[in-house]
Amino acid sequence: MAQILVVDDEFGIRELLSDILRDEGHDVKLAEHAAAARGARDAARPDLVLLDIWMPDTDGITLLKEWAANGQLNMPVIMMSGHGTIDTAVEATKIGALDFLEKPIGMQKLLAAVKRGLELGRKPGSGGLSLAAFPRSTPLRDLKKRLEQVAAKSPTMLLRAAPGGIVELAARTLHPPGKMWIDIAHDSNPLTLETLQSASGGVLYCEELGRLTRLQQKNLVFGLERLEKFGLRLVAGTAHEAADLAANGWEEAALRRLFDVWLGLPALVQFKDDIPDIASHLLLHMAEAGEVPLRRLSTAAQNALRQHAWPGGYAELKSA
Repeated sequence: MAQILVVDDEFGIRELLSDILRDEGHDVKLAEHAAAARGARDAARPDLVLLDIWMPDTDGITLLKEWAANGQLNMPVIMMSGHGTIDTAVEATKIGALDFLEKPIGMQKLLAAVKRGLELGRKPGSGGLSLAAFPRSTPLRDLKKRLEQVAAKSPTMLLRAAPGGIVELAARTLHPPGKMWIDIAHDSNPLTLETLQSASGGVLYCEELGRLTRLQQKNLVFGLERLEKFGLRLVAGTAHEAADLAANGWEEAALRRLFDVWLGLPALVQFKDDIPDIASHLLLHMAEAGEVPLRRLSTAAQNALRQHAWPGGYAELKSA
C-alpha cells in the first residue's frame, strides 16, 4: 500500500481519483488547493503526488518549483491538466515532474503512470538531499549556482574535493527527481545496456574514483561512453590527480574526458554555520524513509556539530 496525495481543485476529480486508487489498495490523501498540498507535504512525505496544474490560489507548476527549491521534491510527482500544452509539460518535466496526464484521465493510463511512479520511487537512491534544500544559505546557494553553470557544459562532471568534502550533497543537486541514481561503487556486477536504458535521464555517480575496483572502473567507462545515447549524466568525485589514477589502472582516454570539466569543492567544515541545518534536513529525510524517529536537534547538539572538524565530511555527518 502506498500513500498518494491527490491535489486538484475540482471535487469530482478528487473523489474519482481517490476511489480508483483506494480500490487498488492505496492510502489516499486529498488537497483541494496548493495551501492544503503544502500542509500535507510538510506533515509527511507521500510516496507519490498527483498534482493539477491549474488551481485558483497557486498553480501546480509554481508549487512544483517551491518543493524543488525547498528540497521537498524527493517523491514522484505526476502532473494533470485538462488543457495543458506541450510547453507546460516540458517545463514540468524539467523542474522534476515524472509524468504528465491529460484530462479526462483514463483509468488504465492513470494506474500505469502511478505504478511506474511508485516503482521509481522505491528504487535505491531515487531521492536524496541536495544543495537545493538550502536557499537561505548564501555559500551553499552560490555553490549550487556554480555547479549548475559548470554542469551545463557537459554531461560529465568531476568534483575535485579533498577528504572531508561534500561530493554527494553536490552531486544530488544535478539529479532529476524521479529519475534513477546509480552508485557505481555499490555494484559489483557488470553494467548492462538494459540497466542504462532503464536509467535513462538519470545519474551515474561515484563518490571517489580512486576507490573503485577494476570491474567498477570498467562499469564507469562503459556508462561514460553511452551518456548521450541514454540521456544520462555522470557525476564523479576524487581527491587524486589524473596521473595517480592512471598509475592505478585507469584508462587514459577515460581520464581525459573525466578531467575535462570539473569543479573544486570545499570541505564540509568550511560550511560550519550551515552544518546544523544540513543535519536537520538529513534527519528529516531519514525519518520520512522510516529509518529513524522524527526528532529535532537541541541547541547543544547544534553547537557540537558546528565545532566538530568533520574529517570524514558529508559521509561522516550522514552516519553521525
